[in-house]
Amino acid sequence: MKVIVRPTTAQDPVFDEIGDLFDAYRAHYGHASPSEVTHRWLREQLTERRLQLVVAMVGDRVGGFITTTVAPASLTLRTFWLIRDLYVDPAYRRSGVARALLQYVIDAARASGAHRLSLQTETGNTAALRLYASAGFRSVTGLELLNLELTA
Repeated sequence: MKVIVRPTTAQDPVFDEIGDLFDAYRAHYGHASPSEVTHRWLREQLTERRLQLVVAMVGDRVGGFITTTVAPASLTLRTFWLIRDLYVDPAYRRSGVARALLQYVIDAARASGAHRLSLQTETGNTAALRLYASAGFRSVTGLELLNLELTA
């Protein structure tokens, strides 16, 4: 199975398919919403450049996606990339799609001169943790993840 990984925009001819897969990703985590709401939100994030989105095409189908955001790394006067979402259509799991998406982002972050690439995932997501560890990601110790909920 040939996988082509490429960056995308809200103007991509397959944007609706990407939006549908993004909606499936959200539903997987219990955050289903009407498809048009998801598509509108995703289009806005891409248009405003809050998110970068890369897709894996398997033939003419969207097999998966990964989103990133870039932030300043003030102490090093560089940037760091943060992987926000990685999702593969269940039909294409265990076929190298996730690894191809992850490697694309690692290479792009490195080429941009980023100081580091970070991500977070649930402690029970063993498949994802194995993938990330095999790509060289390591747990960070000595830091706490803190959140302040601003809206319900």
